[in-house]
Amino acid sequence: MHFSIPDTQEQYADGSGGSPTYTVYNIYINGNYHCCLRYKQLHALHEQLRRRCTDAALPPFPPKRLLPLSNSQLETRRAALEHYLQIIGQDSRIARLSYLQQFLQRAQLDTALAECTVGSENEQQQLQVEVYSSSSSSGNAVGGVQLLVNCHVQQNASAVLQSVCRTLQLPDELMQFFCLYLMRKVDSEESADSPLGSPDDPPTVLLLRRLMDFESPFITRLHAQPCQLLLRTCYWNARWDAKLLSNSVALNLLYNQTLVDVAREWIICTPEIRRQLCSLQLQSRPLQYLDLVRQLPSYGCLQFGIAQVDYPELDTQALVTIGNRELSLRTARGAKIYETKFRVTRMRCWRVSAMHNTFESRDQPTQLQLSFEYLMSKQTLRWITITSPQAMLMSVSLQAMVDELLHNDNNGSGSGGYSDDEQEASTSRGASESTSSTPSSASSCTSTTTATNATTTNANTAQPPVKFLAQRCKQQHKLTTARTFAAVFFRNDANATSVRNEAFEGIGDDDL
Repeated sequence: MHFSIPDTQEQYADGSGGSPTYTVYNIYINGNYHCCLRYKQLHALHEQLRRRCTDAALPPFPPKRLLPLSNSQLETRRAALEHYLQIIGQDSRIARLSYLQQFLQRAQLDTALAECTVGSENEQQQLQVEVYSSSSSSGNAVGGVQLLVNCHVQQNASAVLQSVCRTLQLPDELMQFFCLYLMRKVDSEESADSPLGSPDDPPTVLLLRRLMDFESPFITRLHAQPCQLLLRTCYWNARWDAKLLSNSVALNLLYNQTLVDVAREWIICTPEIRRQLCSLQLQSRPLQYLDLVRQLPSYGCLQFGIAQVDYPELDTQALVTIGNRELSLRTARGAKIYETKFRVTRMRCWRVSAMHNTFESRDQPTQLQLSFEYLMSKQTLRWITITSPQAMLMSVSLQAMVDELLHNDNNGSGSGGYSDDEQEASTSRGASESTSSTPSSASSCTSTTTATNATTTNANTAQPPVKFLAQRCKQQHKLTTARTFAAVFFRNDANATSVRNEAFEGIGDDDL
């Protein structure tokens, strides 16, 4: 969980103004507004965690003060509370505690009740969930069917997911392979200005966030309108497909999700493969269809919207794809589409930064950046930065992929039987040629340390398949010192500014 507290609110006992009675802190989780809490509520949370977390060292909690706080003292406390939450949010032993999940879920509900977003905690509502079923794949339609699910506003993501799965008659033991996303459909006109888009493209899906157990899907959805819920598989290793193939409902969901991903070009295939897939679809042979599509490198990947990246050069527009132990960037240069793949096992760490504009509505999107430090070659690291409203979901996806990799790597890899260092041709709409490459050790690139911001350049000057920058841009955007803005860096622990990748692998001489 990524926490931030960009600002505070002054609350009044009578609601009519006058002298403020107390201060509440606006809590954001994974880049979105979640709840507002008082200092004493956060202190009570700390005391409960201290009793329950005997195997994890909690960071020091900001001390109490007897006298009213001045503006500078209030800002100091806000920053200290934010730092405290960021540390516990990055400790998996603490973040997975059921008490913390229930505390955050209750805080969200209490805030929604106080702000009159919901009328009662026992209020029942209907949630619309898009599901990829057999009726959604008929003809050439790109999309799913809408499923109405009854729920209480206080139910968390797992409870709503269970209701969806039971409505579909999916066995409870297979529910663990699915999850709920918040998504928004984007019309072709909105992406036509991009060099990677076309006005003739069908509407695509923009994934906003994966719903977690610390939140109510109904309340979270209210803060992200317009959007709706989407049911998708939640694993990254394609070998887990085998668990779903023996059940007709699960097979139907997986098969139709794959049909939609192929139609939306989330899964890239050659014209010949596409013809074979269309033939298998017309013959209603889902198992053979899945066997064929599982051989494609982009199977099982999540595709994100157009993002701004600083690779291979500044201000480059790219499509970001995460999956198969990689983060891929597809960039357009003229009539060519270049795809560069970054292996997750060569990301030493990553971080997410956000700039909240608290002068505007708290529901307005914030500027988010995902930066990861990548091992380009032996002893050569470089920071790659992606600016995107989906940066938080990218970080969550990377962490989920690493967790799955650490737990399941001994059982063998999943789909995608291709080498990471091979250059492969991949098809892309509107491109006369397409080149795929991975960062080369023969390139001139940058090594940057977060502590000193020192920059060094590799002396090797051989021309790589994709051009690298020899030096990072030194100009940085300066944030205003006005109180309506705050720069928030989500931290892993007290001594680091990044989420460390436990699956990081160094490069030896043989790899070079």
